[in-house]
Amino acid sequence: MITSLLATALLSCAMADTTVVMDAVTVAGHSHHDAQMKSSLASVQVGRNYMQEHFSGSLMQTLEALPGVKAMSIGSGQSKPIIRGLGFNRVVVCENGIKHEGQQWGDDHGLEVDQFAIDRAEVVKGPASLAHGSDAIGGVLDLYANYLPTERLEGAVQLFGRSNNGQVGLSAKVGGRTGRFFYRANVTLTDYADYSVPTDSIQYYSYYIRLHKQRLRNTAGRERDGSLMLGYLGRRFHTDLRISDSYSKSGFFADAHGLEVRLSDIDYDRSRRDIDLPHQWVNHLKVQSHSTWFGPKWNLEANLAYQRNLRQEHSEPVSHGYMPMPGGTLEREFRKDTYTGQLALRYTPATHHTLRVGLTTEHQRNRRDGWGFILPDFETTGLGLYAIERYEVNERLVLNAGVRYDHQRTHIRSYSDWFKIPTTAAGDSVYKERSANCVRHFNSFTWSAGLNYSLGQWVLKMNVGKSFRTPIPKELGADGVNYHIFRYERGNADLDPEESYQLDCGVFWENDRWNVELNPFVNYFPNYIYLNPTAQYVEGLQLYEYTQARVLRWGMEAQLAWRITPHWEAEAQGEYLYARQQSGQKKGYSLPFSTPWSTTVGLRYLYDWKGKGYVGLNAHIVGRQDEIVPPEKPTDGHWTLNFSAGKDFHLGQSKLLKVTLLAQNLLNRRYYDHTSYYRLIDVPEPGINVSGMVAVEF
Repeated sequence: MITSLLATALLSCAMADTTVVMDAVTVAGHSHHDAQMKSSLASVQVGRNYMQEHFSGSLMQTLEALPGVKAMSIGSGQSKPIIRGLGFNRVVVCENGIKHEGQQWGDDHGLEVDQFAIDRAEVVKGPASLAHGSDAIGGVLDLYANYLPTERLEGAVQLFGRSNNGQVGLSAKVGGRTGRFFYRANVTLTDYADYSVPTDSIQYYSYYIRLHKQRLRNTAGRERDGSLMLGYLGRRFHTDLRISDSYSKSGFFADAHGLEVRLSDIDYDRSRRDIDLPHQWVNHLKVQSHSTWFGPKWNLEANLAYQRNLRQEHSEPVSHGYMPMPGGTLEREFRKDTYTGQLALRYTPATHHTLRVGLTTEHQRNRRDGWGFILPDFETTGLGLYAIERYEVNERLVLNAGVRYDHQRTHIRSYSDWFKIPTTAAGDSVYKERSANCVRHFNSFTWSAGLNYSLGQWVLKMNVGKSFRTPIPKELGADGVNYHIFRYERGNADLDPEESYQLDCGVFWENDRWNVELNPFVNYFPNYIYLNPTAQYVEGLQLYEYTQARVLRWGMEAQLAWRITPHWEAEAQGEYLYARQQSGQKKGYSLPFSTPWSTTVGLRYLYDWKGKGYVGLNAHIVGRQDEIVPPEKPTDGHWTLNFSAGKDFHLGQSKLLKVTLLAQNLLNRRYYDHTSYYRLIDVPEPGINVSGMVAVEF
């Protein structure tokens, strides 16, 4: 408990998120039953073993096997989280209790988080604004690196790679403890090449594009991560300081970014591993302090953090409209600084009653540069107050409820083009204003209430609540070309805060051999914000404008685990999502990039011969998606066959060698992912892909 962070406390005792530990598909008796009684919302928690066994490249690709969770991939090394069909600024990513503030509005880069420094991850499915404020309207991905060393020296070294994009990498961690003081350090180096797809050509805007050796040109990249934690562990006081830095550089698929291959003199097929123009690089620095004071019936936690996210996009100079040929390659730059403060008091007057109150503050400042424009400079400042109570009526019934108030001020600064455009036939010209000066104030009151009821081997759960999301500066003030997803985007300064009302239910049953879980939900948005495709074209690309509409969503996740024998176990899981717009220009349609139904069925053999091991095979089946928003096109269904294996080897008393292997799309099938942006330009998903990892723990 000493090492628990603010987010852990809020989620476990406030909204009571359903926690299921999934290091393997094992029915673990009453431990699952007890975890289900802690929460009234659906969540799933995985540890380091799970992430090693399911390593698939990026962090979200590794977690994609969880029901209700998807990875929106951008190339071979970048991906973003999607929970129950919602992503970007509708999903909060928290790292050690602090909201990770990258550039969530950027559609074309992933999370700047070192997945090999993470000890466990928890996915909360459903609105969690009560604990996290704005942006948690769709769910939360909580990441923790809170394992404290117990020896004077301990650590691990991991070597990993993937076949499809030639990825190679090394991660090393070391830690130690002397008396009440401890430290922990981690470093990760990754390099990957252009990735392959099972096709010789694609079509983009009626252009026939041939692929060299079935590779997507200029999708190579590299990543460098490092982190350090120093701390003190006392009887009534705990504190630690964390510093992390993440750097990545990756190329944009050259045939899509303004058709560079047709216009450029660069030899994109010269090397599979080089990173030519166009490319981007992102650097994320985070400094965080966490302290906890303990009393007889209370504890007080304080979190302070500073984050700096710097991103640059480089491209060959090209003119659009009246813009002259720019100098240099810096198309866009974004510098985002975030300051966060959290204070939480937990008071437990009795063993069956816990009250939490807290204060959260955050200030962001973003500055742009470069000859291209899509987003103006902005500042946002937010303040939140909450109170959450959990009450155990008896051993069978648990109630929880809470309220929260938030205020946010957003200031979007004016911006005019750096070149003039003609306004009259006589030759008059002006600097066109792309973004007007705008100050908006947003206020929101949210609430949540839930219960858990245990009846023998059954657990029944229900949670109802309201959550919110303030419009982000991109939705309010964007005005420019987004090449990476092939459209012109325009914001709307009059958008209202997005609200959501959701009912979550859960049914859980288990015995010594079976584990069954069903999580249905209903979600209503009075004013959902999304990019609406129009019939207009600006600078040669289709215009998308931010608008609001009433939206109804409902769906479910289901899981079944069966321990056939002590060595054989089977699992089946599936998910379904329905979404429909109830108003606006696209009334009667679904939402863009809505996830189709899917199911996974697998069989696994466990053995223990000179160390634990496993061999598994599963089939992943995805349905056809006809629920689209024009100009989207339907996506055919598909299925893939996947293989996994792993083995532990004991090297003496204190050393352990772990080997894992994961082979995806064994049959090298050609298929499309409906949530992938590259689907819009006829790019299928990767073919057969073998991931391997060798880890030594000491």
